[in-house]
Amino acid sequence: MSDTSPRKRFVCVYCGSRSGVRPAYMKAAREFGAVLARRGLGLVYGGSRVGLMGAVADGALDHGGEVVGFLPEWLVDKEIAHARLSELHVVPSMHIRKAQMESRADGFVALPGGFGTYDELFEILTWGQVGLHGKPVGALDVDGYFAPVRALLEHTVREGFALPGNESLLLCDSDPDALVEALFSRPLDSIKPKW
Repeated sequence: MSDTSPRKRFVCVYCGSRSGVRPAYMKAAREFGAVLARRGLGLVYGGSRVGLMGAVADGALDHGGEVVGFLPEWLVDKEIAHARLSELHVVPSMHIRKAQMESRADGFVALPGGFGTYDELFEILTWGQVGLHGKPVGALDVDGYFAPVRALLEHTVREGFALPGNESLLLCDSDPDALVEALFSRPLDSIKPKW
């Protein structure tokens, strides 16, 4: 007898390994993890216990969620690995980490973060734009954190470096529940391919 139950969906979260200057960032990260767990969604993330990364994992774990981390070997040596994860995969490089996170996820959400978060967010947006995946991408816009990113995407379209409508590859919302709902209810075929 085969199992016909649907496979659990996972959301990959990109976010800061620091806490940021506003308490709202940590609070939102914990809440986002909790929202994923309450909705029966698993969390895929970078495997760390520090900053917003640790907060989103704790939020999910404290509400019974499944949390899968991917951490490069060189960061394990810095002793920042989260000890309570459902699964922790130690990988040889940042590139492999990002590829493994992408393959495990059904959608992606960026929370506030620094250069690494931007790198991951823009790479996954690019992969979607060129058709390497058809998964939804969102950003939790805590206190307007992603307003400059949205403005940059619109500027890119206005200047002719992306097709009109491609700025909507990134869903933004300040409400965690609304963002997750939009992530999995929006048809992706409305986005024009790059070529």
